[in-house]
Amino acid sequence: MPLRILHVDTERGWRGGERQVLWLSTGLAALGVRNVIAARRGEPLATRARDAGHITAALAPAFEADPRAAWALRRVIRAQRIQLVHAHTAHAVALAALATLGTSVPFVAARRVDFPLKTNAGTRWKYGRAAAIVAVSEAVAAIVRRAGLQTPVVVVPDGTDVTRITAPASAATLASLGVPAGAPLVVQVAQLVGHKDPLTFVAAVDAARRAVPGLRALLVGDGPLRGAVEAAVRERGLGDVLRVAGYRTDADELLAAADVVTLSSREEGMGSVLLDALVFGRAVAATRAGGIPEVVHDGVTGLLSPVGDAGALGASIARLLADDTLRARFGDAGRARAPGFSIDAMARRTLDVYRDVLAARRR
Repeated sequence: MPLRILHVDTERGWRGGERQVLWLSTGLAALGVRNVIAARRGEPLATRARDAGHITAALAPAFEADPRAAWALRRVIRAQRIQLVHAHTAHAVALAALATLGTSVPFVAARRVDFPLKTNAGTRWKYGRAAAIVAVSEAVAAIVRRAGLQTPVVVVPDGTDVTRITAPASAATLASLGVPAGAPLVVQVAQLVGHKDPLTFVAAVDAARRAVPGLRALLVGDGPLRGAVEAAVRERGLGDVLRVAGYRTDADELLAAADVVTLSSREEGMGSVLLDALVFGRAVAATRAGGIPEVVHDGVTGLLSPVGDAGALGASIARLLADDTLRARFGDAGRARAPGFSIDAMARRTLDVYRDVLAARRR
């Protein structure tokens, strides 16, 4: 009988974490695991999971520890004869802790961000009830361990589809975004939120364009800082240089068309978008935030700069744009490194965690 896992994700929208849930479930299914994905009805994860052939369950928590949502999850656990629950978001951890309370079904908690765990009793209780915490990077694992929990912490890096072939965005698409044919192109795909530090990206592009005439940049993503970012673009006179493109369904194609891929984060669990840059053979200029150095090896697949240092990030962008040979070398090294972050590798490592947890329960 196949292992039966319930994945719980409470987020709205489609971001890196939701893509990882879908890819993990797909990879586990290929290994013979039966997956059920509990997500909010009508949200992209629920829709895409159903379209991909996964069993789905509707999730509608009104707040983090909503007892009705927890009870609904418990019904799914019973109906689907679930053997282990994987909570993929912070709020999902609370629901999983409640739904499995008093049962023999263990749960594991994902931790994808390098923010310190809160010190309140609720946070300590829900993570303390987990059989294991799966950290996306060594940087995240170190932060979790400093919280003083007794829960084991295991590192399983994000995965990416290393087999996909993605054509770069067409000249017409780029032109519609203000990128002329042949212009040196910098692309960042990230939410416009504080920890991604998009204002440092804007300042870095401003610095780089002084050294690289004709540079164009795309900031793909949306969020609460969009107004501030667009204001900074105007104030710096970057209207013809940097386009805030918002949420795009063709983000992969835009990354594949980039000469340089950037990530300006000041806090970052891993930076899964950088895995796409490796697959596409794109040179990277990024900060040293969180788990980024575990993906991008400085001087091998890209250039890393101090967090918040727009001048240094801009200098890295300019250096890469000016040196075709260096960009090509970094791109080739990235492609060679990408298979280590395959979906299959992520699924096998995660499956090992599940088996260890279940074996410990049987002892």
